[in-house]
Amino acid sequence: MSYKRLETDDIVVSAESVTSPAWSNNLVTLAATGMVTSSTQAQATSGDYYLQVWNGSPSVNTSELQFNIAYADKQGSGSLWIDQGISHISPTKTVYRQYRNLIKGDEESEILFGGVAADYFHVISLERSRYKEKLLPGTFELVLGNTGSVTLIDSSPYVTTQTFTDAGREYELYKKDGSFYTASLANTGSWGKFLPDVGLILLNSKMLAAPTNAQGGIALGVTRTSNSDAENSLPLYEALKSGNSFKVTSEETVSSNFVFIRARNSEFNYSTNPSLITGSGELRHSVMIEQPQSFITTIGLYNDANDLLAVAKLSRPLVKDFTKEALVRIKLDY
Repeated sequence: MSYKRLETDDIVVSAESVTSPAWSNNLVTLAATGMVTSSTQAQATSGDYYLQVWNGSPSVNTSELQFNIAYADKQGSGSLWIDQGISHISPTKTVYRQYRNLIKGDEESEILFGGVAADYFHVISLERSRYKEKLLPGTFELVLGNTGSVTLIDSSPYVTTQTFTDAGREYELYKKDGSFYTASLANTGSWGKFLPDVGLILLNSKMLAAPTNAQGGIALGVTRTSNSDAENSLPLYEALKSGNSFKVTSEETVSSNFVFIRARNSEFNYSTNPSLITGSGELRHSVMIEQPQSFITTIGLYNDANDLLAVAKLSRPLVKDFTKEALVRIKLDY
């Protein structure tokens, strides 16, 4: 074994963006057939907070969770009170506060859609394993259907100034035709928000609940009765299945260390195998004196304490002698 200390310019750090479909099985579009709920989960206590959506029957081992749907209401409407003695403390109010704290970072700010405060909204939160590090702006496209249909995209193609919240980057949702909102709903705000760094899509329930013909919504059923189990997550789930198209791409930054191992013509030409040395310290084969030759098969990376940190195996032995120089590039991804 032979050692050589690496120089500063022998190590280069690089980073590149890697994108892939967000949905299981590398699907670019999640269709209605890939949106399945669990009746057990929906009827359990957790069903009061959110609805899980899988790409197949949850009882099948190969099925994977894709995203969750939740309904948030500032007043706590649309769900039963958690404690009958405390008015308006309910799952929907808890969900509203959860996402307000996540996005705004405090308990006083309002959730705004296009500058308009929203008292209630729906949330689609992608399963963490679906989007790895973050979602890629410009790839989001969601079709919602009911008595009408609307295709939503994020605003990244239309904005020049980046907006940030406590949850990272924030984009408004536009209709695919590029309209910020329907003219008759100008005081309702945008269609929602896209937060790629935390895998969230917030949908303006008031906009979606508007009548189809008169105001351009899809007449999404939203019930805001106090102390009632309205199951408002279910209408959005049905609208997703009716739309039959949910597209989004994940993005991941892969950092790499490139280590360049240089073997000059005068280096590493003699084998370090002790069997080549006689008991008197001489080479067993005279050819190794006049024409030494070695074969490089493995490169180990050590720290100053002589601890082995990484091993690189060459695809085939590399012949080395005084007439040859070698340059081996090792890539370490993390």
